[in-house]
Amino acid sequence: MHLKLRRKICLLHLYSADSCPCCFSKSPRFNGLYQSDILHHSFVILAADVHLSPAENCSENFVVQKKVLIVDDSPSQVRLMQGLLEPEGYDPIGLNDPRRIEELITREGPKVILLDVVMPERNGFQVCRELKNNAKFNGIPVILVTSKDTPSDRYWGEQQGADGYITKPFTREELLRAVRKFA
Repeated sequence: MHLKLRRKICLLHLYSADSCPCCFSKSPRFNGLYQSDILHHSFVILAADVHLSPAENCSENFVVQKKVLIVDDSPSQVRLMQGLLEPEGYDPIGLNDPRRIEELITREGPKVILLDVVMPERNGFQVCRELKNNAKFNGIPVILVTSKDTPSDRYWGEQQGADGYITKPFTREELLRAVRKFA
């Protein structure tokens, strides 16, 4: 069960023990706080879009899934990275069209971006440079994930503002190490 919340303000979640949605009992109460409710779970979400997933058997712990935006023109590469990140608790969001990246960043609010370099219409170096030059997006870490593996490619990626660089083919450990560093 996923509870998707989108808020630009702080949110406090209160349920009575017999109405908690993650305990699979009565229907949840989302509209307001009731005097008779006891504090069963509480958490605060600050100006972010997150997915909340109840931990095993609803033990008052919630797992916050960090969003990772994967931008690659190859659907198979996107699926590969999604398959490696999901079991580790990340919420990977795939995008095959780099022209829509700003729109998706605004809507989804990822914690990190995995960005291919060789793409049609708009290459990853170009996208990275534009994101890092935009005050709205420049705080989001960008990891270039590419088959370009020469020292000059890495240097050029750094010059565009990339925070990390992974060459294809990569291992599961390489991908997770890079994502964990920033997310």
